Amino acid sequence: MELNVTTLEGKAAGSVQLSDGIFGLEPRKDLIQRCVNWQLAKRQAGTHKAKGRAEIWRTGKKMFKQKGTGNARHGSARVSQFRGGGRAFGPVVRSHAHDLPKKVRALALRHALSAKAKDGGLIVIDSAELKEAKTKALLGHFSGLGLTSALIVDGAQVHAGLATAARNIPNIDVLPIQGINVYDILRRQKLVLTKAAVDALEARFK
Repeated sequence: MELNVTTLEGKAAGSVQLSDGIFGLEPRKDLIQRCVNWQLAKRQAGTHKAKGRAEIWRTGKKMFKQKGTGNARHGSARVSQFRGGGRAFGPVVRSHAHDLPKKVRALALRHALSAKAKDGGLIVIDSAELKEAKTKALLGHFSGLGLTSALIVDGAQVHAGLATAARNIPNIDVLPIQGINVYDILRRQKLVLTKAAVDALEARFK
């Protein structure tokens, strides 16, 4: 598929031929969902913890005699029925991460890129170099391109001026090509790729 290339200033800069094997697939929601779930599970801290009855500092002596009080039968005061007792089946420190095959992750990335291309959310720019690292100037460029929520992916190195100017703008993310991932692609309305990023993606999935 062929896509027009623009500059940051919004001027035409030719066109680029995109690979149908990367940007022209019919998106599969099941693959994309699996990869997003894998990413979100992997970044969970898993440090939540509640004390069980064995960890409560309280006597385990029977509270009162078995019969004759008119109350229900009770033993230890550490059980979860009482205030200050342990929590039954509470969370424990653990890892939420699960495995996802490398080939499935790569395929999900291609389907996420294809989904953006199919929805018209893909923009290719000539380069992401900014002459002066000014947020105001970059906002002017974004308004010309109609960008309010976007992921900008550059080549191996992100231009320092662009990264500095974009870090204070909400809903704008800037990543090198090594950091491109399914979740960040989907959480923004537009995906902006430089020509260097397109070349790197085609070399990666060759």
